[in-house]
Amino acid sequence: MQKSGSTDPVLNGNDRPVIINDKWCKGCDICVSFCPKDVLERPEGGKARVARAEDCTRCGICEIMCPDLAIRVMPAGVKEKQTTGSQGGSTHAK
Repeated sequence: MQKSGSTDPVLNGNDRPVIINDKWCKGCDICVSFCPKDVLERPEGGKARVARAEDCTRCGICEIMCPDLAIRVMPAGVKEKQTTGSQGGSTHAK
């Protein structure tokens, strides 16, 4: 797997397969519980974040289960420009 300049792996031309809106995420842990590949994690008292992007299959379960619509699964080949957020990425596509 190739590595970009950041610590995130490059996945089929898409740096972040899962985008988490930090402002909308309330840290309920639902997405973490339902992810079949353990891609997401939530530190104690924190918000969800992408921990293992290279394992993501883009199944979309996290996006469907999020009660706050804070998660977006990006289709393969779509690039997302990170402008805000921590480990999860941003909400602004370019």
